[in-house]
Amino acid sequence: MIFPGIPVSKGIAVGTAFVYAPFKPRIGENLIRAEEAAAHNERFNAVVIKAGDELVALQKKMAREDEDKVGIFEAHQDLLTDIAIIDEILQLINEEHYSGEYAIETVYNKYIKLFSEMDDDLMRERCADFNDVKTRILRIWMGGSQKNLSEIDVPSIVFAHDLFPSDTAALDRKKVLAIVTEIGGNTSHSAILARSFEIPALLGCNGAMTAVKNGEMVIVDAIEGNLILESGPEDIGRYSEKQKAYTRSIEEMKRYRSVEPVMKDGRRIEVCLNIGGVSNDELAASLFTDGVGLFRSEFLFMSGKELPDENQQFQVYKKAAETFGTRQVILRTLDIGGDKTLECMDLPEEDNPFLGCRALRLCFQKVDVFKTQLRASLRASVYGNLALMFPMVGSMEDLYKAKSVLEECREELRREHIPFNETMHIGIMIEIPAIAFMAERVAAEVDFASIGTNDLCQYLMAVDRLNPNVASYYQNYHPAMFGLINLVAKAFLRENKTLSICGEMGGDPMALMAFIGMGIKKFSMSASNVAAVKRMITHFSLDEAVHVLEDIQRLDTAPEIEERLKDFGEKLYT
Repeated sequence: MIFPGIPVSKGIAVGTAFVYAPFKPRIGENLIRAEEAAAHNERFNAVVIKAGDELVALQKKMAREDEDKVGIFEAHQDLLTDIAIIDEILQLINEEHYSGEYAIETVYNKYIKLFSEMDDDLMRERCADFNDVKTRILRIWMGGSQKNLSEIDVPSIVFAHDLFPSDTAALDRKKVLAIVTEIGGNTSHSAILARSFEIPALLGCNGAMTAVKNGEMVIVDAIEGNLILESGPEDIGRYSEKQKAYTRSIEEMKRYRSVEPVMKDGRRIEVCLNIGGVSNDELAASLFTDGVGLFRSEFLFMSGKELPDENQQFQVYKKAAETFGTRQVILRTLDIGGDKTLECMDLPEEDNPFLGCRALRLCFQKVDVFKTQLRASLRASVYGNLALMFPMVGSMEDLYKAKSVLEECREELRREHIPFNETMHIGIMIEIPAIAFMAERVAAEVDFASIGTNDLCQYLMAVDRLNPNVASYYQNYHPAMFGLINLVAKAFLRENKTLSICGEMGGDPMALMAFIGMGIKKFSMSASNVAAVKRMITHFSLDEAVHVLEDIQRLDTAPEIEERLKDFGEKLYT
């Protein structure tokens, strides 16, 4: 049985399936007979004990792997055994004669609502803890098995309808052979995560969750774009050999990782890294890159049930700055919304979150959270070459307002006699077409900018980049994309300001020649793309790049441009 999919992170995997289907309770208002109350009491007590055992096991696991997260489960233990909550649940069972599951749902929802309406941010953040404990109790009550991505014991192929950042915060990359989802595309969180971890990934496999069985031996061909179920020994043998051959070709490619990215005519191009944290795995590529072009700070916020405080953030940003030394580390301020949610923050329900209150817009609404991050960043700036970048800037007013909040933080630190780099560079993400068309004015106000091609394409093409039904309309190679990026590049060249590409096209060797032809000399990408990009850079000159740009500017469609760029690339290696 073969399911087609979108190969968003190339590779081949053969292994057993881990089907990830998070438990979602559906509880109705159920009444019980008075004589049934004692049985529901006894069952509730047993469920609480079992939930406590699960939390203890999770605490022990996290103590071995990540001590910072142990406190999450300690807080959950406190809520689980809270006398007031238990008494209210038992009262609803014994006096109102509600079923145990409805009593649990009702009491915990009452506290979730109560805490969500509090003025104190820390109190509101407890909602996620209440919800997590409630779901755990109800899952056990209803006989559901514990299933989350931190529970993968052996290397497996992860199957999910979709994966959100909060699902993958505790993912152990060593135990994930491949990722398969039913929805998502080339720029979804799952795709970005897979490429960052160099994990084969096949997205948009409609119906895969229904067809696959947990523990079944499966094959993921994320080169051709096929998921193969019910495979026999011959299939497994053939794809195992194909996997070995692909691994050998990748190892051969990786020898370019340490090569200087110098063009044939001697021009040096900056090849930088996209990171989401400061683990040893994330920072390993610091040995062969020119800095960090995009530090996705939101992943720090996704890793726990509570918002990281100023000191926790400071320590992370400091480590990144120290690791790269004089090489620049560009920290993108909190970019939440769209496909990224937080357990530790109550975000508004929106019909179209990509066009809603996200990123900088959300930071303006939660100024205390924003200022905490800015203060931590400023403090860390004295330990290396740290720069700040604001996402989702749509107007000059957005830029002025963000800089004003930053100046407030600077003033606070000056009064507190806390050192920071007074000349730390400030930039923005160019991902909204409106601000791209104002590039000349932007360039006069910032030290640098970086083009986020994922969202720029989404907004320029009016297409939801996560919706497989309109995937064909999401066209990275659309003539308008190259035209708009060229307009921005010219404006920044005139102001002698740095412009880089940090979206997925920043690691696309095919698009590289056209961008360099525009005068762009800095690119940021996942570690898995570094070798291929460096290999491409060393094979052409600026004159050739300008020729490529001029050639594609005469074309009318994305498929034509893609085919022409592919032809140019192939000729370089022959």
